[in-house]
Amino acid sequence: MTQKINFVEVGPRDGFQNVKEFIPTEEKLKIIDMLIDAGVKSMEIGSFVHPKAIPQMKDIKEVVTKTLEKHGDEGIDFFALVPNLYGAKAAAACGLKKIDTVISVSESHNKANINRTVEESLQGLAKIREELPDIDIILSMATTFTCPFEGITPVENVLRIIRRGVQLGIHKYCLADTIGQADPKMVRDTIAIVKKVFPNEYFEVHIHDTRNMGVACTLAAIEAGIPNVQAALGGLGGCPFAPGASGNVASEDLIYMFNAMDMETGIDFDKMLAAAKYETTIIDGNFSSHQIHIGEPCSK
Repeated sequence: MTQKINFVEVGPRDGFQNVKEFIPTEEKLKIIDMLIDAGVKSMEIGSFVHPKAIPQMKDIKEVVTKTLEKHGDEGIDFFALVPNLYGAKAAAACGLKKIDTVISVSESHNKANINRTVEESLQGLAKIREELPDIDIILSMATTFTCPFEGITPVENVLRIIRRGVQLGIHKYCLADTIGQADPKMVRDTIAIVKKVFPNEYFEVHIHDTRNMGVACTLAAIEAGIPNVQAALGGLGGCPFAPGASGNVASEDLIYMFNAMDMETGIDFDKMLAAAKYETTIIDGNFSSHQIHIGEPCSK
């Protein structure tokens, strides 16, 4: 049987937020339109953070509002990142039914990233769940595999966060290779344990391509039982604690591989590649994509 892949595009958030020069709102909306035209059905379209923290997201309310006005009835799973209850309420007020929030599995990374202990972040998550009981929440778990400060992440630490999340009523999780140090065996081994302990929860993977293992690690995750994968158009993105990190796995690189392997994504590779190439004409960013340089569609 053909393997079905649930592809999740995160470029308009995780890719754009690392671009220093402000991307005009109309260009952000055009890229979102191009991704939808390519067949993307799940997309993170920004983050509700303070503009002083991430100036690129100062137009998030306009991006979300206009996107929902144009595509809200098309059955697309739109969501945005929120750092706290204030951001969650702002996202809901704009009409989003789903949010993403991040807690690092590593205590050191969580403190460096958002200046909170893991416990404080879990308490913040509890408040979001309590005050917005109807909103869909996916908990992204940064440093699931490795941490820039603590090294390889013990799998028990991963399980502990999921246990707490389940107790709070969270049933969707994204396992993130935040700094791109994971290898395929590490990904397979971690997922095997996570899936065994929590067979009924929903999981996605979010892999970075710092050491050119992003595509391989994503495939390893699929083979280990998680067919829900995130990636960013053009491979934009990165982690401030990984100097030289090339960013996320490029969406078009994954789609090319999936097509070559007869995996079903519902994504038109040529249209996605066109979107990635257009992105390079308007953004001065760190693109890790291979397909934007090759550009030949799969012959199968």
